[in-house]
Amino acid sequence: MRTDSGLVVEDRGHVRVLTLDRPERRNALSTALQADLVAQLLAATESATESAAESADVRAVVLTGTGPAFCAGFDLKEIRALDEAGARFRAPMKRPERSLFEVVTETWVPTIAALNGATVAGGLELALACDIRLAAPGIPLGLPEARIGMGANFGSVVLPRRLPRGLALELLFTGDTITSEDAVRHGLVNRVVPDAELLPAALALAERIAANAPVSVRRMKETSVKTEDLPLWQALRLDVGPDPYTSEDRAEGIAARLEGRPPRWRGR
Repeated sequence: MRTDSGLVVEDRGHVRVLTLDRPERRNALSTALQADLVAQLLAATESATESAAESADVRAVVLTGTGPAFCAGFDLKEIRALDEAGARFRAPMKRPERSLFEVVTETWVPTIAALNGATVAGGLELALACDIRLAAPGIPLGLPEARIGMGANFGSVVLPRRLPRGLALELLFTGDTITSEDAVRHGLVNRVVPDAELLPAALALAERIAANAPVSVRRMKETSVKTEDLPLWQALRLDVGPDPYTSEDRAEGIAARLEGRPPRWRGR
């Protein structure tokens, strides 16, 4: 399925693939495209297909793009047209709609970004919101917002948590980019994969994740996200997400291991 905004939605087994398909605009995040992405993750609009956040059948999400860019960020032509029309521009966290990046971080199924090309501005923020990042060789990654008077609100918070602080601030203050090879050395990207192998590698990783107990994976994601800045004693006792220890899947997983057969997960 391809939406009018340029989002291609495809289910491959338990993996949902969301492809940004606006290559003529370097997959820029128009308002409509952001809304469709949010809808796929949270069923926020009536036009959304089955929500990845609520479907027991979707256990991982892969985000990628078509053409020479993964995503060039927000649609500047759309923003300029609104400026010329006299529309009020609101800061990211002062809008009535949910922030796309916030929604991605709060989606309980694991998210994998397959960065097929240039990943800059809001495109890098979208990648930062994902749990895992794979990248094609030699692509630029950066936040050039300071060069055009924007704020990189999400990136300013998250990038210093993913890179050494000095390097993160240098990139934010200058608007410079780094290559995917530099990004992998600093842990910003999990690994660099040849172009032709990028999406297959992301799908293979997503399928490995989807083969595991959904309750356990959800618990692990919620715990890791919500305890990131907590003291150890508090993090260990936060107890977020479903309880895998008392779940049917835990009993099934142990039985399957002892009986030498694949488990039949029920997600509860």
